[in-house]
Amino acid sequence: MNQANTKQTSADPKADANEKRSGMSFLAVPGIFDGLTEQNMSRAKENIEKMRMASGAINDALLQACSANAKGAADYAAKVIEFSSANTSSAFDFLTHLLGMKSPSEILQLSAAQGSKNFAATAAQSRELWELTRKVASETADPIKKSFASVLQKAA
Repeated sequence: MNQANTKQTSADPKADANEKRSGMSFLAVPGIFDGLTEQNMSRAKENIEKMRMASGAINDALLQACSANAKGAADYAAKVIEFSSANTSSAFDFLTHLLGMKSPSEILQLSAAQGSKNFAATAAQSRELWELTRKVASETADPIKKSFASVLQKAA
């Protein structure tokens, strides 16, 4: 072997700078921290603190959004149960009246009236559930929108 290919690195602290940097520096990225000044470090620390605060604000907003969503889902489920109870009661009332009918024409009139009543009730219930869904979606999104807007203003 040739001596140029087998150059050994010296452990001597007086070795020149080129020889010290010939190996890999911290995190295997040569010279990554060479130009880092105290002022740059201070700015980096400030930026990290801003990101930490923004992250906390976003986490709070997500918590509020999840809470609003859970409350909305519970309200929605309660409304569906309420409608189910009302519809069941209406069906039993119809059957009770149906059993008291004597002629086919009375049965047809009662059935037509019940169908009309069911259609109107279903339309009203659907409208109410749609409004509740929109409200829940809005209440869920509002904390997130406000938080992101605030964080973006602070970051700018």
